[in-house]
Amino acid sequence: MTDKRYKLHHEDLDVYRASIAFLALAASFNDSFSKRYSAMAEQFRRASLSIPLNIAEGYGKRSSADRSRFYDIARGSAHECAAILDAAKIIGMIDQDSSLRGKELLYRIVSMLARMRG
Repeated sequence: MTDKRYKLHHEDLDVYRASIAFLALAASFNDSFSKRYSAMAEQFRRASLSIPLNIAEGYGKRSSADRSRFYDIARGSAHECAAILDAAKIIGMIDQDSSLRGKELLYRIVSMLARMRG
């Protein structure tokens, strides 16, 4: 748990908390990816990490144009993660329930980012 004395404002955002929850879920999925698909696993790691990082960076920007740019990047990374979940499900690396849990979080993240963009 973060010491409240050192808590930054982006940590209060629901979208940020959802993106951290997705990152944890994605990390657990990566263990089930076979070595044959190591490039896909690495891309999933990068894209899932990109979501909270860009949300935090965007929240710290002063201009709305800068914020929107980072939120757009986070949103694109969320869509990329959804496509990777589809691919992982099709080739049998994750099951339907795991895919649905990930997609549910991604849907929430994308929806919140769309509203934040204005």
